[in-house]
Amino acid sequence: QVVDTTDRAVVGALIAAERWVDVIVPRGGKSLTERISREARVPVIRHLDGICHVYIDDHADPDKAIRIADNAKTQRYSPCNTMETLLVAESVAAQILPPLCRIYADKGVELRGDARTRELLGRAALACLPATEDDWRTEYLAPILAIRVVSGLDQAIEHIAQYGSQHTDAIITEHHGHAMRFLREVDSSSVMINASTRFADGFEYGLGAEIGISTNKLHARGPVGLEGLTSLKFVVFGNGQIRT
Repeated sequence: QVVDTTDRAVVGALIAAERWVDVIVPRGGKSLTERISREARVPVIRHLDGICHVYIDDHADPDKAIRIADNAKTQRYSPCNTMETLLVAESVAAQILPPLCRIYADKGVELRGDARTRELLGRAALACLPATEDDWRTEYLAPILAIRVVSGLDQAIEHIAQYGSQHTDAIITEHHGHAMRFLREVDSSSVMINASTRFADGFEYGLGAEIGISTNKLHARGPVGLEGLTSLKFVVFGNGQIRT
């Protein structure tokens, strides 16, 4: 059934209609999603932002890291699973950032980095604007990338916990222990090891048509297909049984 009106007051009535509506999947701007999350009396499946990170670990394969970080940002700019912040371990930053950021520059990506990033890129004659606190919290959906050089895995996990949106985050590493710790401690609906964040998608996960991506803990989490919209109904056939 279609509610054929553009009156925003109707939205308020719809999201409070517990008797008639089972679940709401908001599709639209951040202000719409925030309002529905705040006011709804009906269960909501939603995510607010896709602030996705790729962390290049000190045990990363450089070629693999560059290929994945390039794809995670530039394959498409507008989807919610596109990388918005790149974190690079200090010990490999000088080796990886200049060639990677040259690829970004050739594709017209605006770079915004911390002091260490700007220092390294300046030596390579690559432009990089200063990153502000807001840059770590921004879903650009555009050819803009925030870059931070971190001391290692601990600081990468801390950064994601502080600024991430629990959507999708990836680690590039050949160190099994680092990969497993990242999986355990990064509280996102999708966590990748040595793969692009762009794979966080219902079709790619084999779920069929995707309704949306949820960062909720309940009812559904991650890419939501038709199965994610279902719930259980327990049916018992008896023949006079009683409980003792």
